[in-house]
Amino acid sequence: MKILSIAVPCYNSQNYMRKCIESLLKGGEEVEIIIVNDGSTDDTARIADEFEQKYPSIVRAVHKSNGGHGSAVNTGLENATGLFFKVVDSDDWVKEEAYDAILKKLGELIHSGYMIDMMISNFVYEKEGAKQGKVMRYKHALPEGKVFEWKDVGHFRTGQYILMHSVIYRTALLRECGLRLPEHTFYVDNLFVFEPLPYVKQMYYMDVNFYRYYIGREDQSVNEKVMIGRVDQQIRVNKLMMEYMCEHKPLIYPNRKCKHYMLNYLDIITTISSIILIRANTEESLEKKRELWDYLKKKDGRIFFRLRYGLLGNSMNLPGKGGRRISVEGYKICQRFFKFN
Repeated sequence: MKILSIAVPCYNSQNYMRKCIESLLKGGEEVEIIIVNDGSTDDTARIADEFEQKYPSIVRAVHKSNGGHGSAVNTGLENATGLFFKVVDSDDWVKEEAYDAILKKLGELIHSGYMIDMMISNFVYEKEGAKQGKVMRYKHALPEGKVFEWKDVGHFRTGQYILMHSVIYRTALLRECGLRLPEHTFYVDNLFVFEPLPYVKQMYYMDVNFYRYYIGREDQSVNEKVMIGRVDQQIRVNKLMMEYMCEHKPLIYPNRKCKHYMLNYLDIITTISSIILIRANTEESLEKKRELWDYLKKKDGRIFFRLRYGLLGNSMNLPGKGGRRISVEGYKICQRFFKFN
């Protein structure tokens, strides 16, 4: 059995997917690479088939009608046979030395009888034109070099969040928790990380710079203009995260540190939603912001209060031009954390 299944969602990725897949091939026979062609209209399908034909024991090409990033991740998970599962977007890549170290450690843990639920590693923002990438690491928040549980987790600094780029989940855990991402929706990578967390018991952190997260394309989902255009999808993900917190309280709330982390994660996502709506600066967008906060309040007053007075929640609700000026400062903070273009 393969140690690691890696899903590579591809939609019209002909210009950059080769770099991604070639970096993943360096894992050799211990990995399977599932290239999910999500209804591409360019040369993506042919390139995927080419890799499968050249590396039949490592690469699988799966072709499907277009359903969006979440649908492609779902398809990757459905086809995964490895013990662990990771998503690598087709415009990103991985670093060989860190890749080798992670596969070696996963193998050691498996043979020692430690079937961890989540492996965390660093990722690097590779921004177009920047001389050096910015590393997101978790050295002071997570124990190193040992299997640990939620009770062992330390303090996460503001903006220090475990994102899709950071995680490798146990495949069976993702299936056991019923993970199913919504189709035709961007920003579902937040749900991919968020929803399995209450089911995670044992974790392992490696302080290696594994995932290279490319930032710089104008059509990229984290580009500010693109986010404003897709703000309804950001709001949808935000609401789904809130609903998940409310519906899974019996599972989440007894674990104090897991609960605290998930509330903080929801806080930053709600802040981003508010900021993007303010940056759109239309009557419609400001009404959507009011509707979002009203929705959160009706869902759960206590969680609403936590978000309202959390990272930037209070400033997101300040009225008038003065309030929006303060919000712009909040935007700059989130821009540094999440690398909006």
